[in-house]
Amino acid sequence: MSKQRIIIDASNLILGRLASFTAKHALQGDEVVVFNAENAVISGTKTNIVEEAKRRLETRTLASQYKAPTHPRRPDTYVRRVIRGMLPRRKPKGSAAFKRIRVYIGTPEEYRDKPTVRIPDAEASKLRCPHITVGELSEEIGGPWKA
Repeated sequence: MSKQRIIIDASNLILGRLASFTAKHALQGDEVVVFNAENAVISGTKTNIVEEAKRRLETRTLASQYKAPTHPRRPDTYVRRVIRGMLPRRKPKGSAAFKRIRVYIGTPEEYRDKPTVRIPDAEASKLRCPHITVGELSEEIGGPWKA
């Protein structure tokens, strides 16, 4: 297994393609750092995406609250949750891979001048449909983060 640190700037990248790239490299043993998570793009109309996210927020339990599902509202936790969906997280290799992934809002000081990996298939300039950013979605569903 290769042991390298992959640094990705999520600005104007399609969220699903970013997540699959990140999950693949984390499973291979690489540490993956994603920053500017609030600028990742979700394709689709704003109303459809927001309605689906709000519908997911209604999922709850009447039993003990520590067993209830958690619903991410901040951009960094939302992106991390999307990546988690692409990992076999209940297996040891999947949980180890998930621990190797770091997601940040904005650009941390330590990664400001480091070179980033370019993902050509994930660029949002290829989209020919409406789209919104994860930051806009976070504002719509009531996340504590504001642009």
